Amino acid sequence: MTSTTGIHPTGVPDWNNLSVLHRNTLPLRAYFWNYTSESDALKGDVAKSKTHSLCGSWKFHHSYSPYEALEGFEAPSFDISQWSDIAVPGMWQLQGYGKGPQYTNVIFPIPVDPPNVPFAENETGSYVRRFTIPEQLKGDQIRLRFEGVDSSFHVWVNGKEIGYSQGSRNPDEFDITDAVVENGENILAVRVYQWCDGTYIEDQDQWWLSGIFRDVFLVAFPKVSRIENVFTQTELDAAYVDARLNVKVTVAGSGQLKMTLFDPHGNSVGTCSQGDTSTTQNPVTFSLVVEEPLKWTAETPHLYRVVFSFNGQYISHRVGFRKVEMKDGLIKVNGKRVVFRGVNRHEHHPQFGRAVPYESLKEDLLIMKRHNINAIRTSHQPNDPRLYDLADEMGFWVIDEADLECHGFESIADAALNTEERKLPFRQRQLLTRTEAAKWTTDNPEWTHAYVDRAQQLVVRDQLHASVIIWSLGNEAFFGRNFKEMYKWIKGYDGSRPIHYEADIFAETMDMYSRMYPPIDEIVEFGEDTSKAKPLILCEYIHAMGNGPGNIKEYIDAFYKYPKLQGGFAWEWANHGLFTKDHETGDEFYAYGGDFGDVPNDSTFVMDGLVDSQHRPAPGLIEYSKAIEPVQLLSYDNKSVTFINRYDFTTLDHLEGFISSAKFSGHETKFDVARNIGPGESFLVNLEDVVKQTAPSDEVLLNFSFRLKHETLCLPKHFEVANAQVPILTNTTLHIRRQLSTPAQQLRVNSPTQNVLQIEGEGNKWSFNTLHGTLTSWTKSLQEVIATAPEVNFFRAPTDNDIPQDGWDWQDKKLHLAKVQTLKVEWKQTAHDEVTVTTHQRVAPPILSWSIDCVLTYNFRSEGALTIHVTGRPRGQNLPRTLPRIGLVMELPKEWRGVSWTGRGPGESYRDSKLSQKIAQYYVSRVDDLWQDYEVPQESSNRTDTRSLELFNQVDDTSLHIQFMEVGTNGQESFEKQRELFDWQASHYRMQDVADAKHPCELRKMKKAEVILRLDAEHHGLGSGSCGPRTLDEYACLTKDFEFAILMQ
Repeated sequence: MTSTTGIHPTGVPDWNNLSVLHRNTLPLRAYFWNYTSESDALKGDVAKSKTHSLCGSWKFHHSYSPYEALEGFEAPSFDISQWSDIAVPGMWQLQGYGKGPQYTNVIFPIPVDPPNVPFAENETGSYVRRFTIPEQLKGDQIRLRFEGVDSSFHVWVNGKEIGYSQGSRNPDEFDITDAVVENGENILAVRVYQWCDGTYIEDQDQWWLSGIFRDVFLVAFPKVSRIENVFTQTELDAAYVDARLNVKVTVAGSGQLKMTLFDPHGNSVGTCSQGDTSTTQNPVTFSLVVEEPLKWTAETPHLYRVVFSFNGQYISHRVGFRKVEMKDGLIKVNGKRVVFRGVNRHEHHPQFGRAVPYESLKEDLLIMKRHNINAIRTSHQPNDPRLYDLADEMGFWVIDEADLECHGFESIADAALNTEERKLPFRQRQLLTRTEAAKWTTDNPEWTHAYVDRAQQLVVRDQLHASVIIWSLGNEAFFGRNFKEMYKWIKGYDGSRPIHYEADIFAETMDMYSRMYPPIDEIVEFGEDTSKAKPLILCEYIHAMGNGPGNIKEYIDAFYKYPKLQGGFAWEWANHGLFTKDHETGDEFYAYGGDFGDVPNDSTFVMDGLVDSQHRPAPGLIEYSKAIEPVQLLSYDNKSVTFINRYDFTTLDHLEGFISSAKFSGHETKFDVARNIGPGESFLVNLEDVVKQTAPSDEVLLNFSFRLKHETLCLPKHFEVANAQVPILTNTTLHIRRQLSTPAQQLRVNSPTQNVLQIEGEGNKWSFNTLHGTLTSWTKSLQEVIATAPEVNFFRAPTDNDIPQDGWDWQDKKLHLAKVQTLKVEWKQTAHDEVTVTTHQRVAPPILSWSIDCVLTYNFRSEGALTIHVTGRPRGQNLPRTLPRIGLVMELPKEWRGVSWTGRGPGESYRDSKLSQKIAQYYVSRVDDLWQDYEVPQESSNRTDTRSLELFNQVDDTSLHIQFMEVGTNGQESFEKQRELFDWQASHYRMQDVADAKHPCELRKMKKAEVILRLDAEHHGLGSGSCGPRTLDEYACLTKDFEFAILMQ
């Protein structure tokens, strides 16, 4: 009789079993390759190593649960002929399989029940690959190496189960020697699970993507006697002159072990050997003294190469002689304080997700070098191992971070707060929620092994790299016993590097304090606090989401003013947009959370990079590069300019200087950069001869450029690493385009129809609507200037950095709904050649009672000049604290496409993000060329510190010249006033359309033929309020009385 009882599943699956992290994986080892000769080892060419890539096209089957996956697929006889092909490395969601992709920042995408994950909704990928053993690998121990699989996987070879592992961004190696057929075809089968218990500590701010996303190799080691692992440390003497290379080599079997060190030119520096490893302890230790080696720093990345040989096995790795230490309360390298001018770099590609091609990875680092970045935090997991080779070679400080984050537990703790707890100040509330959140895994002894395992994976793999100067235990996982155990294990294995972890907010255990997104006054307070015995780094700051960040310079100035502030890492390097098409319209765009129907999601928060999803520099990177440039302007007057060397180790001898005038483009003179100017030292450039050559009536700005004398590994000869602009002569006289007529012609005024006032004179005709208080037409030489009347306006499409703070206030106060109501219009002819029209208006939203009462005075002159004088008085309850902008908006017909301006450019600029944009005269023939197209549409393309603006009608020679002028009485005496600086934007997009669009492809459908022109007396700064402080009050457009005047000619 058949049994009617049963149980399913019959046991706890590995991927749901906290006691099973790995099964049959080999001991951890450093990242190196085996060679058969010293010459091949010295070249370091992986193609000549005893390695065989299994990357390429694999067979693939997808199911939505491990229990729906095809049973027996691992058997060589299983028919996979109807299976699809999939690329390895790759993420299956980006190759058309499964749900998603899905993006969350903090929250978990699954029901929270650690260590348990869903059984029925746990997507599973079954991979199969046929391979043969290459000749050069035969007769050896054959290892199967996975550099990264998300999130866990089982492995079979020829139907034999080999093992299991988890830890998505860490490598795994299996001995498959006994399972493979040397002289025939082999079947490799891998089953990958989307979720496992490790998912709870892999809750990083990125897309949830699955699959074999890094390289897969066969790696050959000698069968009997072999080097298993290598550990190196460099020591410097007390004077940081001479060095010692300390090495531990773990071997299996016996034989002669030899170590040879070669200098950067390939010359042998020294040799150590052990005649018979069976007679000594394992690991074998060597110590080699090196006199006055070239030191490795991020500025001088001198690399030696060490080669180990053991019974015909050759291993090589590069060595950088440097010493990292906590000394005098600071992080020091080779005895000197360093300042991190860094970025957080997630691994992301717009088509391949975390499966980033090597060429893209390398290009990332080259872009960083072009923009003065000297440090990388590998947020929030160990990166592709090839990144560290490049960082060693190019010169970057690296904070190498463990694959550990469980931020989602904080959402649970925060949701459980009672009413009184929610009223606590942010820091107190955060401490409370983090303490509760830590109980799930971080302060839970059942998870200790899982945490320490991730520290071990990180350190053992990457320990050989000179660029790695700090270990980081993870990110946003609170603090508790398991982090203390990670710290303890690392210090026992590698005591040569300090350890970082931000959530140890009191630096109870860690070697430094760390903060995310503090306001500037908070870090200044830290810098002035003499009780702090450890330094502070900002592991995340200046949140680069959308248009921004602003206020960068103030952070950099603080880093150099206070020694305990040792720099920071901008969040973050790149937008994580995924290239996709709308299935209905065919429109192409870069997707963010929710675009794939993923629920829950965190929407656009994944679009927060200094480069866009295609890794093209955004304005934020240009501004950051300027703020962290290695030669910076300190002070100036009419006689000299003072610069300072902001390098940490090098002089400025590798640079040459050039000087030119912004007034006379193209004329450039070389000047000598003072020699032997060390880090932190300043030097003068004399300007007396230059000043003598300038006309006193001109506004003169001098441009200084510092360029490389010689090419480097990353940058070409003459590459500009720093620049500065210095005003020598100022002239704020209002520019009058033509002399006033003598005698002035009569202005004719009439009212041809109801509510219309018409004014004519000297080829100009204006029409003014007296009901709405608007200038509806201005024809000049028969060409229409106005398509939509100028109107006072305070709105801008909210930036990502606006939305949570100032933008929330604007929304709450209904500023976006505010409209102009005209209360009264007055006009009179003040002279035969002048007419003045005054409009009294109230700008106010529905629902609330606040308003801004405005008076606009239009002064028309017969020779074609128009001035608009505006005053505003905020009044009523519930006024917004700030305004997005204060100015006018008008539209011009489509023919007005050419634009010239004198002011900051050529790119966009804002009052707290403008120093990278030089003051000069610029011209574009198309308004489209002014537009900064953010992947999430928002306020953009503003230009500040403008002296004058001119728009050209490309049908004839007509132009419209615009200046802001010192406020005063209208009339002829106004032209004797001084000009004022202003902001402007010209585009084909109305601001509300920009605010409404979700993607650029949507916005392009709203594009207007007309030119929308915005003229602002004041414009709100950017800040980094999307995840950090809003703009400083000195850059804010505070709500208060205002007055400005515009001259149009």
